Amino acid sequence: MAETTSPVKFEAPTETEQELIISGKESLENYIQKGSDAGTFDASLPPLEIPIIDFGLLTSPSSSSQELEKLRSALCSWGCFQAINHGVEPALLNKVREATKQFFALPLAEKKKYYQEDGSFEGYGNDKMQTLHWSHLLYLTVHPEDKRQLKFWPENPEYFRETLDEFSKQSEVINQILLKAFARSLNMEENCFLDMFGEQALMLARFNWYPPCPRPDLVLGVFPHTDGSGLTVLLPDKEVGGLQFLKDNQWYSVPVIPEAFVVNVGDQLEIISNGIFKSPVHRVVTNSERERISLAMFYCPNQEKEIEPANWLVNESRPRLYKTVKNYNRLYLEQHKLGKRPIEAALL
Repeated sequence: MAETTSPVKFEAPTETEQELIISGKESLENYIQKGSDAGTFDASLPPLEIPIIDFGLLTSPSSSSQELEKLRSALCSWGCFQAINHGVEPALLNKVREATKQFFALPLAEKKKYYQEDGSFEGYGNDKMQTLHWSHLLYLTVHPEDKRQLKFWPENPEYFRETLDEFSKQSEVINQILLKAFARSLNMEENCFLDMFGEQALMLARFNWYPPCPRPDLVLGVFPHTDGSGLTVLLPDKEVGGLQFLKDNQWYSVPVIPEAFVVNVGDQLEIISNGIFKSPVHRVVTNSERERISLAMFYCPNQEKEIEPANWLVNESRPRLYKTVKNYNRLYLEQHKLGKRPIEAALL
């Protein structure tokens, strides 16, 4: 008779790796950054005096020209700004934040129902880098709706799905307002950028949770990077800061404005604008005492469309800087894993 064995039942871990490190059961070594950004991280850097853009002024005929000039300056010099009076009700923002906190507070075995699968970025997990980020994430496709993989959408808390659906619809409106304003700031027809993104533009939601870290001087929540999106609209933590942008070789902390979005240019919009708009390098520092959450909404051109510098932004005084690229997200992931700045692979 052939030897038989009883099937082994998988017992999901009851503690995250961060919890094991804090309790002294695991080493912190894999989280300590090596290379150019290694060393002590100062979380108390000066606030970043990035512009604040008022959507009410931006869309008002009587004040839009001045606000558009302010917007263009922000996009060209900083690549980021804080958006206020954007029209999304504070009650919805709070509901999104509460859903985020409740999901990440679930037992690990419950969260692992939505664990990332091999070959897929969607679901719950951690960035698969050689040195790990001190963070957990939940990555979901929200638009086009027929691309949603609902098996990764949490059913606990029970209002998570409907909240994300409502927030994604309002984010779509924000993205369209922004891209129209971006075009107008360059004296272009307002639908130019929208047309280049295409009707099947991709929108991804990344929920982030940064647990308290025992060594915030050595460990980062997210390493220095640029976004591979066209543009990113971030709903930050209402109380705890941590986002930092690099400008003129100096890191600056973004001050907390509870109801504001932090908006930044992504690599694909830098390419489309022929380098006029800047995709800024940014990172997230950790906190020894408090957890931090955020939700980044990444808005990207249709992956089947080729992106390239807009013809009307290429001339003798500003020659074309970038190649024609298709599916930049794939290029971004390949270069990111090699530790390189992805947009450099798109330079002519």
